[in-house]
Amino acid sequence: MIDTYKSLEVKSVFQIPDGMVLVAEAELYQLEESSLLGKTWTMKDLEKRVQRQSKWIKENILEKPLFKKYLDVENGGCVFYPTPGTGEKWSFQAKGMADFLDQHFSEIYSR
Repeated sequence: MIDTYKSLEVKSVFQIPDGMVLVAEAELYQLEESSLLGKTWTMKDLEKRVQRQSKWIKENILEKPLFKKYLDVENGGCVFYPTPGTGEKWSFQAKGMADFLDQHFSEIYSR
């Protein structure tokens, strides 16, 4: 049996609105990644990124011993853990934390 295929060539014109550009997906990812370089997040920024409140973030990510060992700046990680009672604030290296969240998504959200 011989397979025969028919093809139809269609040419279309799509107008891109002023102020908009068409960017390859890989390039978009690179742009997003580079936008995090040198940035720090507050706890409020992390809440927006994770879409959870700080209590949940602390219980499910920051205070889990395995994650804390990896994340703590004292161990070369991307999270500054404030000393209780000092008034210090949480601080997160944005790119490092974003990478961690991506790499450990299933571990963070599994019950």
